[in-house]
Amino acid sequence: MDTATKTAIWIIATGVIVAFLYLGRGILAPFALAVFLFLTIEGFARVLDDLVPGNQRQLSRTIAILVVISGFIGFVILMAQGIAQFGGANSADYERRINELISDIYSMVGMGEAPTLTQLLFNETGQRLVGLIANAIGELSGDLVLILIYIGFMFLAQSTWSRKLDRIFRDKDGRAQVTEVADAARRGIETYLWTQTVVSVLITGLTYLTLRLFGVENALFLSALIFVLNYIPTVGSIVAALVPPLFALVQPEVPAWVPGASPQDTYIFTVLVFAGVSFWQFAIGNFLQPRMMGDSLNLSALVVLLSLAIWGAIWGIPGMFLSAPLTVLMMVLFSQSASTRWVAILLSADGNPNVAMQKKS
Repeated sequence: MDTATKTAIWIIATGVIVAFLYLGRGILAPFALAVFLFLTIEGFARVLDDLVPGNQRQLSRTIAILVVISGFIGFVILMAQGIAQFGGANSADYERRINELISDIYSMVGMGEAPTLTQLLFNETGQRLVGLIANAIGELSGDLVLILIYIGFMFLAQSTWSRKLDRIFRDKDGRAQVTEVADAARRGIETYLWTQTVVSVLITGLTYLTLRLFGVENALFLSALIFVLNYIPTVGSIVAALVPPLFALVQPEVPAWVPGASPQDTYIFTVLVFAGVSFWQFAIGNFLQPRMMGDSLNLSALVVLLSLAIWGAIWGIPGMFLSAPLTVLMMVLFSQSASTRWVAILLSADGNPNVAMQKKS
């Protein structure tokens, strides 16, 4: 088969796969999220096994499930309470402050009479934006139920996986190779998920203390939002550093300790909040996280950014969260075949996609 034919086959196959992933995103994205959440629970259970002497696998798994689900429910409650606070008794104060900022911006650039927040939200562009946000939240809420159902059935089917594998791959060497590849993919994904979780917890805790110290309202809600954003590679940490300052900018009342602060002048307060939040994002993200992650992912920084854009375009917000672990999985799988190994080499950071395969549990 000549090079042109191979190239054509690759292009067609890639187009078919991307179309399948995009058209089936309503089913595939929740299932992928369920798989990675399942791996997180199993990884947590293994950690508990190492800490508790004796064979307590079922107990460790039960504790892991309860902790993860409780944390998930607690996060949902925090988000709901935070949104209710912004839309409750203080909503008029926030709206007034936002209108003042819009007026200041229009005055600085000389754009004439400034519209109000209500006018911006209910014009054609604003209605379209609100509709997109509402649809995304509605889809996510429906997916959450489906994800929990998937996870439950994964635990029920887990006991039969090894037996099915033995019957599919009757050759001992073939079965060992499949097991090795599966373990390598699991280790890479679990390492990423656990590192991101630990890093997110550290950043969230320190950010919460910083926001409380500075006097930012709804600090718990903002910290919970930052915890989730840190799971999105690169872009997530940037957005996480910008969200608290934006809320500080529209905060109706500024703490009295801010020099020269008044209800009409929150810019100093906003800069201080941005500096405090960005410090933790920068320090932990650039010094602690690389030491914890090591070379376990072995992904090029450019590949991580491109995968974020591509998976985000295919699966939306779920794709952004899953972009890094999905790319790790692709690198491990592509490295197993001589015809696709070049793709794994391009995805890797150092040109050696076998690093993950060489690591042991």
